[in-house]
Amino acid sequence: MAISALIMVALGAWVLADFYTSLPPGVTATYVGQNRCVQCHQTQHKEWQGSDHDLAMDVATPESVLGDFNNAEVTHHDVVSRMFRDGDRYMIHTEGPDGKMGDFEIKYVFGVRPLQQYMVEFDRDPDMPANEIARLQVLRISWDTAKKKWFYLPPPDVSDKLAVDDDLHWTGIAQCWNTMCADCHSTNLQKNYDTATGRYHTTFTDIDVSCEACHGPGSTHVQLAESKSLFWDRNLGYGLPKLKSTDAKVEIESCAPCHSRRRIVHPEFTPGKNFCDYFQSELLQENVYHADGQILDEVYVYGSFIQSKMYHKNIRCTDCHDPHTTRIKHEGNKLCTSCHQHPAGKYDTPGHHHHTPGSTGASCVECHMPEATYMAVDDRRDHSLRVPRPDVSVELGTPNACSRCHLKEDKLLTPNRDDLKQYNDYVLAALHGDAAVKTKLKTLDERMTAATTGWYGPPKEDPARAELAAALLEAQKFNRDSAVTLEKLGRNRTLTPISRATAMTELGRFSDDETLATARTLLKDADPQVRIAAIGHYEPFLPALRDTDVPEQQLQQLAEQFRPYFRDLLPLLADPIRSVRIEAARILARAPTRVFGMLSTGPQREQFEKSLVEYIDGMLVSNDRGGAHLTLGLLYDHRGDTEKAIAAYETAMRVQPTMTGPRSNLSEIYDRKAEIADQQARQAMNAYQQLAVQARQLQQVAGEAAVKQAEVKVAEKRAEIESLAEQVGKNKVLAEKWRAAEFPYLERDARLAPENGPVQYRYALALYLRGRIDDAEAAMTKAQSLEPLNPQYLLGLALLYQKQERIDEAIKLTQELIRLEPNRPDYQLLLQDLLKPAEKE
Repeated sequence: MAISALIMVALGAWVLADFYTSLPPGVTATYVGQNRCVQCHQTQHKEWQGSDHDLAMDVATPESVLGDFNNAEVTHHDVVSRMFRDGDRYMIHTEGPDGKMGDFEIKYVFGVRPLQQYMVEFDRDPDMPANEIARLQVLRISWDTAKKKWFYLPPPDVSDKLAVDDDLHWTGIAQCWNTMCADCHSTNLQKNYDTATGRYHTTFTDIDVSCEACHGPGSTHVQLAESKSLFWDRNLGYGLPKLKSTDAKVEIESCAPCHSRRRIVHPEFTPGKNFCDYFQSELLQENVYHADGQILDEVYVYGSFIQSKMYHKNIRCTDCHDPHTTRIKHEGNKLCTSCHQHPAGKYDTPGHHHHTPGSTGASCVECHMPEATYMAVDDRRDHSLRVPRPDVSVELGTPNACSRCHLKEDKLLTPNRDDLKQYNDYVLAALHGDAAVKTKLKTLDERMTAATTGWYGPPKEDPARAELAAALLEAQKFNRDSAVTLEKLGRNRTLTPISRATAMTELGRFSDDETLATARTLLKDADPQVRIAAIGHYEPFLPALRDTDVPEQQLQQLAEQFRPYFRDLLPLLADPIRSVRIEAARILARAPTRVFGMLSTGPQREQFEKSLVEYIDGMLVSNDRGGAHLTLGLLYDHRGDTEKAIAAYETAMRVQPTMTGPRSNLSEIYDRKAEIADQQARQAMNAYQQLAVQARQLQQVAGEAAVKQAEVKVAEKRAEIESLAEQVGKNKVLAEKWRAAEFPYLERDARLAPENGPVQYRYALALYLRGRIDDAEAAMTKAQSLEPLNPQYLLGLALLYQKQERIDEAIKLTQELIRLEPNRPDYQLLLQDLLKPAEKE
């Protein structure tokens, strides 16, 4: 008995010690690849095989290629592309990057349903390792897997033939797999772009969306599974993120990076981490969503879903979708009624949907998740899961599921225009002023409203959402009357956070002390999206200034002006969410460094520098895009590091030679350098004149040595003046060089984007700087006509009218500016200046 007891005690001690033995804290898991996972998880692997995730990308082989490469041809514009085989290679004969027809080998296939795309590799060095991929370009010639035919896939809203130097051409950066697609179509993607050589050395663990894309790197899990322990790790569990956590956000935010419109905030996201630490989601912006939050452009589900009641009731992706097959779990209405069945049969009956059973109108998803078509053939459903509101459509022109369906069934509109292919196109045509479409859509919406009101009574749902839609539409027209509503909605916690953040962002169009007061109350909001939107309101109040912009005697005055803004924003440098910290750092970086030092403590400056490094790291994730370097150039320039700014702009041009922006910014730097050198030269000239007078005086009273010493000083100052004059000349030449180099690209953008107000505005400024005042006035007028109440365009046009001595027209526009923004003193001063000639008369 005693021996047995000792054995039991020893065994218990061993088991207890085994339980308490764990991996060291901070252990970092690494990727092991799907082949390692399959050894234990064969059932899940079989389910995954053939899924959209499995077929997200593959090497071009007879098994993976679905398109017809038997000398098939497709014509797009005046280009005849031919798909053919060259032995084992799949080839296409099409227009290349030089505008000439050529043969290109297809190395990889991309996707499988409802279309398959094909990729060509460029810039591959002969000594490049086999596991690295160079620049891959996605062809616009695509295979429709349902209709089994080739088609040309144009960019959204672009029907013209693309020039070979257009970013949207299949050889342009917008079709570059490494930067546009790879991150979400392969597992553990490492872009590895070298800005010095302009070459990619991209790698991945698995070519497709494999186990670790969703479950995270698996080395720790494998280590624990293969250990001799009776237990999983008491701290790390299975060594994988707990996707089945009671908090659905863990799973949803693991899917969100690839199923959202977002900006990368920081690299190295892995499933289970906080989404907002690594990404900033696109808000309900114009041209991306309809004003009421329904999908307009392709938004990849997440931004839509987080608006829904389902999301806020802890519903997660795998409640509807099988995580391994990626298919929905049930067909037809059972997908919804498997949960919505209380009481039995309440929803899947004519008493609820008022349509013939089995018809389109009886389908839950057709009413609550209407489709829009992207990439010509790819139907995507709106995941905001909302009740159709044709009454809101009547009032605001937003879409609704009822009219979408009946538009086709009733054949109310029979288009004879190529631009009206689906319901969204009709809605946009009406919103953009097509009177015929607007009238007919409104008639249909009114009919749908009468029907739904008759069935369900007056609408009860989402009054704030409809109010937000109305306010957003008015804000997009720069109607200041929307500001009061936007302020109210920004504080309305019954709205979804993405809606509140959108309201606050749009409120930023009307920056003043009142809107800032609202933003101040939301800096401590529970949702990071709202906090980020609130921080953005401080940007107009902290103008981007360098130390050299502020005379020493004005520093203290500026510090007192900035003090309340710093008091609000400095605590956010310690925010637990990275995207909030870096937004605070970005805004605070606009202040001169000496002012920053006067308003912050040592620990706060340390937090600021850390957050700024995080911001830079996030930008450099996109180091193959010129925009990232352009943004960093602005940051460095505002912080007084001119040479670093110049290097960033030069990198931007090297990475994306045809983009606009870097050359304009370089010209501004060299203008400023010329101005500073000119000021120094003037000061040196004054000193020179004084020294020359002193030298002449010494010739009469002093000895030879003193006179020579004075003459040396005069000569040194003369040399300094000559050197500064040379610097002025060189910098002016460089400024004009970069300004002239930028102009053709601005002219190109204005031609290609005639309906884009910001593009027309920048073109107008460039024309003005080239002395083409009348052309500048025409471009500025066009920008203002696109956004009639945009203060920036109104001001630009008023100043141009002033330059042209069209004073009455300038006065009228300035008075309109004062009406829109009555608290802007610069508008008042401009009006006073304009009225002076009239007073003299």
